[in-house]
Amino acid sequence: MAVVSWKEILLLTGLVVGCFWNSLSCGFVFDDVSAILDNKDLRPSTPLRNLFLNDFWGTPMSEERSHKSYRPLTVLTFRLNYLFSELNAASYHLLNLVLHAVVCVLFLRVCRLFLDKTSSLVAALLFAVHPIHTEAVTGVVGRAELLSSIFLLAAFLAYTKSTGVDRSIVWAPIALTVVLVAAATLCKEQGITVVGICCIHEVFVAQGFTLPSLLETLRQVLRGKGWFPYAVLQTLMKLIVLTISTLLLVIIRVQVIQSQLPVFTRFDNPAAVSPTPTRQMTFNYLLPVNAWLLLNPSELCCDWTMGTIPLVESLLDLRNMTTLLFYTCLALLAHHSLCYRHGSAKTVVMALSLIVLPFIPASNLFFPVGFVVAERVLYVPSMGFCVLFAHGFKIISQKGQLKRISWLILGVLLTTHAVKTFNRNWDWESEYTLFTSALKVNKNNAKLWNNVGHALEGQNNYGEALQYFLQATRVQPDDIGAHMNVGRTYKNLNRSKEAEEAYLVAKSLMPQVIPGKKYATRVAPNHLNVYINLANLIRANESRLEEADQLYRQAISMRPDFKQAYISRGELLLKMNKLTEARDAYLHALELDRSNADLWYNLAIVNIEMKDPSEALKNFNHALELNSRHKLALFNSALLMQESGEPKFWPEANRRFLAYVEEEPDDANGYFNLGMLAMDANENPAAERWMRKAISLQAGFRSALFNLALLYSQSKRETEALPVLDELLRHHPQHIKGLILKGDILMNHKKETSGAKACFQRILDIDPTNVQGKHNLCVVYFEERDLLRAERCLEETLAMAPHEEYVRRHLSIVRGKIAAMNAAGQPLTSTEGASLAAAEAKAARAQEQSLGSSPSDKRTKGKSNKEIKDIEEKRAAALKRLEEIERILSASVWKNKWLLILPQTSCCLSSAELKFN
Repeated sequence: MAVVSWKEILLLTGLVVGCFWNSLSCGFVFDDVSAILDNKDLRPSTPLRNLFLNDFWGTPMSEERSHKSYRPLTVLTFRLNYLFSELNAASYHLLNLVLHAVVCVLFLRVCRLFLDKTSSLVAALLFAVHPIHTEAVTGVVGRAELLSSIFLLAAFLAYTKSTGVDRSIVWAPIALTVVLVAAATLCKEQGITVVGICCIHEVFVAQGFTLPSLLETLRQVLRGKGWFPYAVLQTLMKLIVLTISTLLLVIIRVQVIQSQLPVFTRFDNPAAVSPTPTRQMTFNYLLPVNAWLLLNPSELCCDWTMGTIPLVESLLDLRNMTTLLFYTCLALLAHHSLCYRHGSAKTVVMALSLIVLPFIPASNLFFPVGFVVAERVLYVPSMGFCVLFAHGFKIISQKGQLKRISWLILGVLLTTHAVKTFNRNWDWESEYTLFTSALKVNKNNAKLWNNVGHALEGQNNYGEALQYFLQATRVQPDDIGAHMNVGRTYKNLNRSKEAEEAYLVAKSLMPQVIPGKKYATRVAPNHLNVYINLANLIRANESRLEEADQLYRQAISMRPDFKQAYISRGELLLKMNKLTEARDAYLHALELDRSNADLWYNLAIVNIEMKDPSEALKNFNHALELNSRHKLALFNSALLMQESGEPKFWPEANRRFLAYVEEEPDDANGYFNLGMLAMDANENPAAERWMRKAISLQAGFRSALFNLALLYSQSKRETEALPVLDELLRHHPQHIKGLILKGDILMNHKKETSGAKACFQRILDIDPTNVQGKHNLCVVYFEERDLLRAERCLEETLAMAPHEEYVRRHLSIVRGKIAAMNAAGQPLTSTEGASLAAAEAKAARAQEQSLGSSPSDKRTKGKSNKEIKDIEEKRAAALKRLEEIERILSASVWKNKWLLILPQTSCCLSSAELKFN
């Protein structure tokens, strides 16, 4: 066996890089979104064992909605990508490119087993550049094909070494083959078909049997005229070992899917639900369609479902002639390869085995699959096609008159294929480019119109997206998903009436009740989203909440395992203040998925509304155990700890707020709450730093500005508080607490009564019933020596708040001052400029003197000092009340942080809507 030289490896690698380097600039599109972006199994926080419990898309294999595609080793490579580069698409595409180069080298090595050096290189070169491979290489999910192919080829190469020089069995390569077959199967299901390829190689190539000779030997044994030769017995022993191993793998695979086939809709594969003979004729016609894609990959399409290929419903359909021609060619090749011993026959039989056997699982001939045609499943079958082409090229090029022209044709073919592949890669740059390119090939597929609409929707181009969704409904009038998309887009355009009409059309297309038959066996999970979307729409009307709840319950009755319905219903019940039922809805959802951090978070929100903070904190902690970076759980659990007022929670609350701002470095709310925690702990420098950070991120941040000013005021830094208050009032001119604090500073520290007076008058313009603002204005009048006006003002204030003792006391002081001045014959407009506090203290001293000497001067003097101190304490208490009021209001402002998390959807849709692809 000729080895592969370094020059050939470099040639193939260079060709692969040249054809696919532009794939590095492509993003995650189509199935990549579900397999990569939405797949929690890639995250390091997900236990590794989940990879072996869930399907390729991250859905538990036990769930009916699972596609039953069990490929844990492929998902493991995605997880490694995520570990090194998270969601940087370039790294995923780079690894796919490298894997394709490895496959090309291994394929060249395999070709050397039954082709000469030149022909095998021709086959490998054609395989390296074939445009049909774009989906497998440039589409990230195509890695399943790449990895499975590597193990498939490695298993085949290992098996070819299982025969010793003396024709004896070498068991080590066979054991290695079994391991590699298992690995190939764990990358993609078709990997198991390499066992059949090994068997064909063993019988028709290694042992040199032809079909007639094999049948003759069997006939002689059955007639008792002889026995199997020793070499044949050895072959049988090896094949029995391979067969038993294969059966064990099949049994394990069946156990993994729990003996359930995946549920597909008629839109995924229309022929699968068609009657006989339409189903058989259509599925057989798909074989020449796939063969034509290998022969002429000029029109490639990412999606061949729905109406792409019309059903073959009549025996008179001319397409049946194509099917007949295909089977005729296949039969001729099979006859040539199975009935002759020459080298050409061996080459053809191996080519056919590579074409036919790996394609069988995707052929729809033995069991339905979730697609009509998929270009990526032709990755391994194209190896057999390339072998056939290279073998034909060898035959033609050996004819003298055709040698030059055959090489010229080969050069043109490789060049055109390479250019086509390079250009095709650009189609995978984004979902919009991918699906618009598909529409150029096929305009009868409603799914393509829908997906272009989704791409435009992701760009917030709802008007144009609506046109594509409407076209989808015209192409496929019974497409439930298309009508749902129309409804959602109308909603985004604030056209609620049209949205509801579209949802009702989609709902009318849902299957109706059949007595004695379960809904779950007949309803696709995605289609049930019509109930969710319609309910989410109509519940915006407070009078239709019960109607919305009925829709949620109807969805649950159709599929009791429909988790999204429980989640949405829980949110609605919370809105309806049915807290116990809301809690029960989330508990039902948790029975279906206890590993969902969002569900624990939502349950915690219900606990908060039920006034059960300890249970809420426990459920927040559950969410964080499942996802330590859950942003809302971090923020709200920390907020809950902060609002508990218990210092023992403050360190953990501080840690969680720090983790939150690490996740959301541009969210001012996190820094603001760090500042509030620092104020609680009397860590003023830290509080100032966090408040300043919050304000720098959010200009005019009301709560941060006020609390920073309050911090300065409490720290005896009133002059620094004033600019902060000015900024606060510039953004929020009606901020009453800010006006009170500014007026207080101006009057008591800056002695600017005019400025203070303007602040308090502004308060009364905003709220004429504000007692504190009214009282402080009365104090300003007193400071301005306008006693009569101060008296009238205090009388009005007392009328507003008759139970406020300090207002009554201040009024008596002012009246006493007026009486004293009248008695002394002094004008009321020329009082000494004592403050009201000083006047109150003076009145107290006068009262002492009128009562005569007390047994203890110290006691009497202490009483007057206490009065003065009491006034100052009242002012400090007023400031404290301001702080508490602000903090309460801050908490109420952030009450909207108690957001429920609704079922997550694809990119750029509102959380209350569910997207249907």
